Amino acid sequence: MEDEVLFEILGVIGLITLNRPKALNALTVPMVDAMREMMAEWAVDDRVKAVVVTAAGDKAFCAGGDIRFLTESGKAGDGGAARFWGDEYRLNTEIKRYKKPYVALIDGITMGGGVGISVHAPYRVAT
Repeated sequence: MEDEVLFEILGVIGLITLNRPKALNALTVPMVDAMREMMAEWAVDDRVKAVVVTAAGDKAFCAGGDIRFLTESGKAGDGGAARFWGDEYRLNTEIKRYKKPYVALIDGITMGGGVGISVHAPYRVAT
């Protein structure tokens, strides 16, 4: 199984690529956790001068949270949906307060969580 979110350092850029194009790059709990963890690492990494977030595929930047997971979790009452929202909103806050430039390259469908991880960026490029 491919990673749902990819991370690499290109020159001085920490690049985040959402990698679920068949699911319109909808966010999952592991994606949010991975983004928060890597952004924390990059925040103190002198090699990384800015972070850029983009997405795989040609239809969507990010269609929001994984609705299938959120619906099933809500029905089951297992707390997964509440954890997702809490973690995703914390990520949004961390993006807003990030000490390094954070750039969102928004191309295609962008809803819900996709708006969250992009609109809070100080720099946004949308098509």
